[in-house]
Amino acid sequence: MTDLREALRGRVIVSVQAPDGHPMRDTHTLAHVAQACARAGTPAIRCGGYGGLADIRAIAEATGLPVFGLTKEGSEGVYITPSVASVRAVAEAGAAVVCADSTFREPADGSSLAERIAAAHEAGTLYMADCATPEEIAHAAEQGADIVSTTLAGYTEHRAPTEGPDLECLSRARELLGPEPFLIAEGRYHSPAQVAEAFEKGADAVIVGTAITDPQWITAQFLTVGPAR
Repeated sequence: MTDLREALRGRVIVSVQAPDGHPMRDTHTLAHVAQACARAGTPAIRCGGYGGLADIRAIAEATGLPVFGLTKEGSEGVYITPSVASVRAVAEAGAAVVCADSTFREPADGSSLAERIAAAHEAGTLYMADCATPEEIAHAAEQGADIVSTTLAGYTEHRAPTEGPDLECLSRARELLGPEPFLIAEGRYHSPAQVAEAFEKGADAVIVGTAITDPQWITAQFLTVGPAR
């Protein structure tokens, strides 16, 4: 498990996901997108989401890369891999790392964070704590999470959203953690310059999704540009 984290240090991991209703919400399509990202050199893929276990299985098989797997569940608010059963299912689907909501919100099954981390370890996987605040990140590290992240910064009531990545959350989290816990920056990273800044602020790795893998979003950025007048 230590070897995997070291292989990811200083690298960009790509998130390959598409929500319900999106033109790319198709497991076969996303597996091909993941293959393209693998050919470009990403060391791992984050996937699952609304495609759940089927996406995890397909992308792990198609790429041969370590998969950061997750499910998205719930009708009133979306929760990432929100229960012990979900953690086990993601691990069994082939994820090398189980990504799970590790905020201070009440989980669906009433389990503790320590119980969800233990379930991942019992299944032979790493546990990545998707958090919204620096304090949640520090707590997850104390509870034994192998990887901690800023994934949910701006997506819960505990921290206001920022226009771009929440670099202040990242920087403060690193201050609270010290140098050792493996810290991933994720959430609204839309340019190489922002990724470089995340590394400067103390990220060990950065996850980028929409800006790489969503042609609908990418096209919209280009369509805002017109001729000089």
